[in-house]
Amino acid sequence: MKSPNYDAIVIGSGAGGAAAAYSLTLAGLRVLLLEKGDYLPRDGSTLDIHRVVHKGEFLSRESWLDGRGGQLTPEEHFNVGGKTKWYGAALLRFAEHEFAADAAHGCRGWPLTLRDLAPYYEEAEHLLGVRIFDTEPDLARILKRLAPPGRDWQARAMPMSLAADISAHRVEAAHFDGFASVANLKGDAERSLLSLLSARENFSLLQKAEVVALTGSRDAPAIVNGVRLADGRNFSAPHVFLAAGALHSPRLLSRYLAQTGLAHTLPAAAHVGRHLKLHMLTALVALSFAVKTDLIRKTTVLLNERFPHSSVQPLGFDAELIATLMPPLVPQFLRSQLGRRAYGFFLQTEDGSDSRNCVLDGLVPDCLPVLDYDAARLPAAVGEHRRFTHAFQRALARAGLASSSRRIGLNGTAHACGSLICGHNAADSVVDPTGRVHGMQGLYVVDGSVLPRSSRVNPSLTIYAWALRVADLVAREFRDQRPALRGMMRETSRAN
Repeated sequence: MKSPNYDAIVIGSGAGGAAAAYSLTLAGLRVLLLEKGDYLPRDGSTLDIHRVVHKGEFLSRESWLDGRGGQLTPEEHFNVGGKTKWYGAALLRFAEHEFAADAAHGCRGWPLTLRDLAPYYEEAEHLLGVRIFDTEPDLARILKRLAPPGRDWQARAMPMSLAADISAHRVEAAHFDGFASVANLKGDAERSLLSLLSARENFSLLQKAEVVALTGSRDAPAIVNGVRLADGRNFSAPHVFLAAGALHSPRLLSRYLAQTGLAHTLPAAAHVGRHLKLHMLTALVALSFAVKTDLIRKTTVLLNERFPHSSVQPLGFDAELIATLMPPLVPQFLRSQLGRRAYGFFLQTEDGSDSRNCVLDGLVPDCLPVLDYDAARLPAAVGEHRRFTHAFQRALARAGLASSSRRIGLNGTAHACGSLICGHNAADSVVDPTGRVHGMQGLYVVDGSVLPRSSRVNPSLTIYAWALRVADLVAREFRDQRPALRGMMRETSRAN
């Protein structure tokens, strides 16, 4: 049976994959979106703290090795919509200066500017329904003592992709940060983008479709024109978009380069999987005597000019969730009481780039992939994060709140990016400013792996914007070349 003809294949349905598929489909291309996982259930289980947090029922079970040979399981999600179904709905733009290089902090620069992404930021915010929520009473009292006018700490409204009436749905409002909405009250890649394509004849989505290999021209392997699935099926298209995420896209590319011999001839191949970034992350619990009744909580981001690569945001956690962050020695009955009087915060610091921080595919059969990341390679980021955490804890103490903190370990890969970085030159990057892999034809990258900087805020909105831009550029080019491309694909089909 002959496979249908497609103009574009997108691998992965998270922020980047969904945004690219959306833009390409609306531009008239015939798009196939492939997702390794399935649709999430709608039975309420994705809001169940026991199943989501304690059992980790919806997390990947894929085993990896760290840089020292130890085994770990990254907290990855394989489902339609990817991580966006679970993320905390905070969608912030990178600042203008965060597109420039910062050598002192070990940060590479982007090959484009904020102005280049601005219209796509705006489009993504519109599609995802980003809005501002009022600061709730408990947080307002904390901020009044913590960040009064003229002090170092500056409170800014948090752009959130949540339904305006989410407060009327208390279970959902208390479980949007780290949980998947059942009532479609959170903007995510599936609800905000893919659902808009379901009735279009030029769009197809295959779930439970694991891509194991890229395929290319026999005579010219630098031309990628399809994929092979784990079940043996093959699909072809003149444009293939990697959007499997910063841990998985480089594995597919490195596998293809090794199998075709391009690993030894393409300058960009030396950088595949390199410069992985995860953010320096710390969860912090702040305690006081008063019971906290705020519902959404995650309505503000805190910045401090003394720490230009760092930010604080409240966690959208209720008492039961905050209790899970407390030290294990605290008895369960006490955790419950303390959780009712606590506020959770998430501290993050941008990490720089180091080529030794990398993702390596297990090229030998049955060999586990490797996530080699050592924060000690980034002393500027480690130092700022430590000082930032201590400064915030001191500020909380002055505001009358005691606190305890916990660093997020290597398995916390929610903000993973940078393993296929974009840049002007193949000599020091993998992807060019248009999203195409240097030295190759037909292969583009639209997930967070392209980010040369991770910024001080969550990368989700920037991934959406990047993917919309790349897809827009490809769609414009496709419209100009459509007759020639279709003729080429017919010849390729006959040859195979």
